[in-house]
Amino acid sequence: MDNDFSADLASPNTAFTHFWEHTIGSGHATLALRADWQQQMKRAHRELGFKRVRFHGILSDNMGTFVDESDQPIYSFFNADQVMDFLLSIGMAPFVELSFMPLALSSGDQTVFNYKDNVTPPKDYSAWQKLIGTVVAHWLDRYGPEKMRDWFFEVWNEPNLPAFWTGTQEGYFDLYKYAALAIKATHADLRVGGPASASNTWITEFREYCEKNAVPYDFISTHHYPTDAFGNPGDDTLTQLADSKRSVLREQVLATRKKAGKTPVYYTEWSTSSNPFDMLHDRPYAAAYITKTIMEAQGLVEGYSYWTFSDIFDENYFSSIPFHGGFGLLNIYGIPKPAYRAYELLHRLGDTQILANGQHPTVDVWVITSSPTTHILLTNSALPRHPVKTESINIRLDHIAMIKQAFVERVDDTHANATSAWEEMGSPGTLSPARVAILESASVLVKDSLHFSQTGDSVFLEIDMPPQGTALITVETI
Repeated sequence: MDNDFSADLASPNTAFTHFWEHTIGSGHATLALRADWQQQMKRAHRELGFKRVRFHGILSDNMGTFVDESDQPIYSFFNADQVMDFLLSIGMAPFVELSFMPLALSSGDQTVFNYKDNVTPPKDYSAWQKLIGTVVAHWLDRYGPEKMRDWFFEVWNEPNLPAFWTGTQEGYFDLYKYAALAIKATHADLRVGGPASASNTWITEFREYCEKNAVPYDFISTHHYPTDAFGNPGDDTLTQLADSKRSVLREQVLATRKKAGKTPVYYTEWSTSSNPFDMLHDRPYAAAYITKTIMEAQGLVEGYSYWTFSDIFDENYFSSIPFHGGFGLLNIYGIPKPAYRAYELLHRLGDTQILANGQHPTVDVWVITSSPTTHILLTNSALPRHPVKTESINIRLDHIAMIKQAFVERVDDTHANATSAWEEMGSPGTLSPARVAILESASVLVKDSLHFSQTGDSVFLEIDMPPQGTALITVETI
């Protein structure tokens, strides 16, 4: 039957890595100077295990890293150092996106986002190389090579899109070359990579350019969203996703892995959709989509950075509506969305994966162990406008010791869903501290006992999975 799944805990297993915790995304660098951003970053690091954060604009004029005063170049590291100091103080590191172009170096006036970061090539590539070398040398002097071995340097953001790069592909490769050479000249152990492209593109061309011209690259970075290549430009998110395939991001990861060869791959942006105001981000749908997508990328990439950890975000404007469909796992008040709780469940998983036997059109099951605990992770997920209904799932675990207890934690319409609780309040435009506390409570994962039966060294469990639901069953043995 489609609703039956099983796993033999004595069967061969594979290592299970928490690759999604390598890096998490944020908006742009100046946000990291805010106290509320820092508090939310602390929480996400502590509860979800994120090790690095990536954001735009460390070189942009609003950070003051490099400016020109009366034709005299001025380097000012204070704001950038404040960000790095904070991250290191909480046990994190940066995934440094080297962007955007300081006005003093820019060849044009085209900008992106409401904070108007310049996206034109440098008017002098040697000056760009000097900027990167000077900034990196400063950090090396301040933090030392041991700490900076945990850092990654990525050159630019989505240069294949005209909104982010007005130059050519060849111009980007030059931008990368001069930055990479500057970084390696500062310290050979520092890691640098690219092409930081949208939609899994430019990877083959990037590798060919680097290898032909002896340009160093330590990793491949790219981005994708399930809305990237589907429907027509005028279609809304739901239409685009309705035209997509259920595991399309896995297909794209497999293709990227093949193009990258043995080079490490880091997805430095991905999300449930590319729309910054999409209510799917705030609903249990996102939790199920995130969980399924991450589990399907296991063993294929070294990092998978979700965009973003917080709704403290202002690429278009800063929305003050508590739940407005922002990219974040946390809303502006720091209230966890269902997606945040999905990452919390993922963080609890162990380090060994056992093959789960069974197949269902919408339900997926994974078994992860860390003795004496076995976790069973489930999603009942479908893309918008695709059929999905409540399913009763039977699970059998073989070669398991005597069970002490089994419990389940859920994320769905009626569990860990602060968005629904906010809507039941009447969707207020602002929140009092009392209402924040109520919604925080509504977001919490709850442990419910789960009935099981055991015969010899086999255990049998049953669970109902609602549409777009995520569940983690924890089985503890004596």
